Amino acid sequence: MRICFTLKIRADKLAEYKLRHAAVWPEMRHALHDTGWHNYSLFLAPDGLLVGYLETDDFAAACARMKDHPVNARWQAEMTPFFDKLATGGADDNMLPLEEIFHLD
Repeated sequence: MRICFTLKIRADKLAEYKLRHAAVWPEMRHALHDTGWHNYSLFLAPDGLLVGYLETDDFAAACARMKDHPVNARWQAEMTPFFDKLATGGADDNMLPLEEIFHLD
């Protein structure tokens, strides 16, 4: 299953957000892979629109496994201040998949 989601990065945090993702902790990278996040990419527009893409067998299960992973709480604590307009919690609580309406296969 392919998943695409959007979030919004604060305008005053764009440069630092990009720097942080140029050096994602190795343990975070391993945790994402081990919990079912594959082919995971983030794209950032100049206005702060963040688009995430991943492939997984079960998005809800992959999110739950990642939320339970010890490294995730530390990563989310560091990353939450970068996001604009989160409904509640951290970014991982606000990733709502977009509906896929076309795929060229």
